[in-house]
Order: sequence, then structure tokens, then C-alpha cells
Amino acid sequence: MPSAPRRVAELASLTESEFRRLCEFLYRRTGMLFTETKRYYVERRVVDRMQATAADSFEAYFARLRSGAGAEIERLVNAFTVNETYFYREEHQLECMSKHLLNARLEAGTKGPIRIWSVPCSSGEEPYSIAIWLLENWPLVDSYDVEIIGSDIDTDALELARRSRYGKRALSRLPPRVRDEYFAREHDGTWSIVAGLRDSVRFTPVNIVSAAETRPHGEFDVIFCRNVLIYFDDASRRLAAANLYENLAPGGCICLGHAESMSRISPLFEPVRFADTIVYRRPL
Repeated sequence: MPSAPRRVAELASLTESEFRRLCEFLYRRTGMLFTETKRYYVERRVVDRMQATAADSFEAYFARLRSGAGAEIERLVNAFTVNETYFYREEHQLECMSKHLLNARLEAGTKGPIRIWSVPCSSGEEPYSIAIWLLENWPLVDSYDVEIIGSDIDTDALELARRSRYGKRALSRLPPRVRDEYFAREHDGTWSIVAGLRDSVRFTPVNIVSAAETRPHGEFDVIFCRNVLIYFDDASRRLAAANLYENLAPGGCICLGHAESMSRISPLFEPVRFADTIVYRRPL
């Protein structure tokens, strides 16, 4: 006779079977791999979601996920994403973009707008940083149509990005003059991005291990995909890399986080070394 489902109050920890089934579900949906070392991280978040949905057992909650309850799947995925970021993060890559990457694209005779993709973009600090950096440091910014898109699997983060209000910590790396030029101080102590800059970035949901979601975004001249592939296993990294490759225009480049290397993931890209960074180019 099967045992009765365990109630939420009993779920201080998941059984081995429950933990494995949930991690497999998340892996198939997102490409993120959670192992035993992340058990506490996983358990806290799933129990929170069970309580929020009034699920009386793990079995009931998991059945809801498997039934395709899109809104709850989205909320669960949002609970597992990492959104720690700030303006002008890894500034040397922004400098490489304005000094080398964009000029190389122009020299190659790129047609149409300059397209830059920040994925994952979290709550918007990175794509807005790209926009500010170009206005401050790329002399040709007014001569070309520049399209900046920020994308993320976390829909809550995307809503924060569209809201574009930030605390002191997020702005700590910005020079005061730059902060005062592009942000307005609010009564609650936060800073909101000025309207003209806010309108220069478009935000979209995307899962980078899903070709069906990445392909419609088209080709980009530069992609920033920093500090996300470290959460994937080898198979998901290769899949994400193949999708990003298809979204790069020939000759376009991708910037990864400082602890990541595309050379260990995919042979599709050519590493290009600059003084302070390495980028990965799609061959012409």
C-alpha cells in the first residue's frame, strides 16, 4: 500500500526521490543543474512556493507543476535565479566594446542597426550600463542606430528592469557625475533612470537553452552573457553556446564572465585577446 503524501509542515527537507524529481524538472525547464550541495537552497525555495500555493503535500505541488500550470512554473523558476549585479560591472569589457568591438563591426561593413544583447540581464543594471557607457565613451554613438535588448528567464527581474529604480548599492561603481546625469533621486532614497535612457532598452523573456526562444531575437553584433553558464552542466552549456552562436552575426562577439571560458564549452567560436579581456567571435 503506498504511503500517504507528506504534508508541508513535514517538509523541512525533501526525500531523496522528491529532491531528484524536482531537480530533474528544473533542469529540463532551465538547464540549471542542482546537486546535493545545493539541497538546502532548493528545499527552502520549493517549500516557500508550496506554502504560497496552499499545496498540502509535495505530491500535490509537483502534480500542479507537471500539469503545465505556467504561472506557477514561472514563479518557481524565478525563485531559483540569481540576480546579484550592479552598474558598470566588469567595466573592462564595456571599454573593450566601445574601443574595439563596435568599431570592428563597422569596419566589417555591418548593415542596419548596431545590436547588443544582454542575457541574462537580471534587473536591468547591465543593459542600462551598456547604454550609459556608449553615451559616455563611444564617439560614434549619435551616428548609428543602436538597439539594446535585455533578456532573462526571470520575469520578476524583468519587471524590476522595466521599473528601472535602483538602490545606492547598485549605483556604487558609477562616478557621481554619471549618476546625476542619468538618474533622478526619488523621495524614498532610490534612483530612477531618466525617461530617455529607459526607453532606449527593450526587455524580453528568454531561456537560452531553448532555440525556440532565442532564435526570434535575431542576430547581434555583441552579446553579453556573463556569469550564467557556470550554473549549467556541460550538456546545457553546449546547448546554450550553440543557441548564442546562432544569434551572433558573423564576426560578432560574445563576452562571458571572468570565470567562464567558451573554449572549454564549444569549438564554434574564435577567442580574441585584448589587453584586459578575452571575447569569443563567430567567424566570418
